[in-house]
Amino acid sequence: MDLRYTPEDNAFRAQVRSWLAQNAPREPLRTVAEKKAWHRKLYEAGYLGMGWPKAYGGREARPIEQAIVIEEMARAGAPGSINWAGLGLVGPTLIHHGTDEQRERYLRNILLGDEIWCQLYSEPNAGSDLAALQCRADIDGDEFVVNGQKIWTSTAPEADMGILLVRTDRQAPKHQGISYLIVDMHQPGIEVRPLRQITGIADEFAEVFFTNLRVPADNLIGELNAGWRIAQTTLSYERGGDTMGIVARLQQSFERLLEIASAPRRDGSRQIDDPLVRQKLGQILEEIEVLRYASLRILSKAEKGEQPGPESSISKLHYSELDKRVNTLMLDILGPYGQLTAGVPAEYEYASDSHGEGEHESWPYLFLLPFAETIYAGSSQIQKNIIGERVLGLPKEVRADRIARDAQRQAG
Repeated sequence: MDLRYTPEDNAFRAQVRSWLAQNAPREPLRTVAEKKAWHRKLYEAGYLGMGWPKAYGGREARPIEQAIVIEEMARAGAPGSINWAGLGLVGPTLIHHGTDEQRERYLRNILLGDEIWCQLYSEPNAGSDLAALQCRADIDGDEFVVNGQKIWTSTAPEADMGILLVRTDRQAPKHQGISYLIVDMHQPGIEVRPLRQITGIADEFAEVFFTNLRVPADNLIGELNAGWRIAQTTLSYERGGDTMGIVARLQQSFERLLEIASAPRRDGSRQIDDPLVRQKLGQILEEIEVLRYASLRILSKAEKGEQPGPESSISKLHYSELDKRVNTLMLDILGPYGQLTAGVPAEYEYASDSHGEGEHESWPYLFLLPFAETIYAGSSQIQKNIIGERVLGLPKEVRADRIARDAQRQAG
């Protein structure tokens, strides 16, 4: 495992940092048009779709180069791509499983940001147990007729296209009989209802309803009833995570923690002089460093062409829970000021280098936001199961309903 950057890597980092300093937006991006323009600018600079094959418009960049861009964008507070689902999930899935016609039709528009994508997977009763999904697609000639509901769909309010998991054989075992479709989010038969999150924001997340939605058979990715296998390709990209960017963001949060803890209070005292506060700060710094080296370990494997194993789950569990602890400590140090979205004294106000995503940011927002991290891309409970089974060798989790059924069989 090599955790050192080469001179070429450091030169590339300097190039990215310089470009962001000159080009990152200075004001929040509020409209879809503004977000698409920023996406196009990133792509033209060569910083989007970096890992894609050159034949499909990518750069075939090394994993370390991709990580450097993510890390520098987080450090600069630059907004990410509006089309993160298209770039990170849909594009790689189409490259692996799509037809030549599908790649020709969709990949370039994904890279250019001309079509925004969303991921239509989870349902009210099929989240962590995704294979329990019930949204169905019945075959009618050369079309699928879709009926059902999806939920927790990020970017759905502004999406042009979506990838959709549906049940096409209701008699098959639940991991079979699932198909993978492409849907046009603007066609009749789709209703998008924004959901208000715990942060108070209602323009990022939605539930989606399908009523007799007609989807051309050509929009099937892969074979009929083989959608579960294809979905695993998509999920492998989703759960890979951008942990180096997360580390950079946590480092910035820690620096702000130090600034606030070092600021004199009205009586002239400083919280950093409290041994208990220093102990908590030291623990947070230690955990951020552990996450940084764990991320470099995953990156080192990727550089050698190896696939990440359970360490991705360890990293996901670590950063999800660590982000909550950092922001909880922040509010402890801020006291009553941590409850305010406006009117905070200058020495305690939220301070960020964000050039494009500060529209909603405040201390309460930053405190509430990480709770979602412990759910999306595999909840903390699911990650613990993976770690227990694949790292520690523990037996698979036995559900309470299965125990009850076994007890009934034995009794009767």
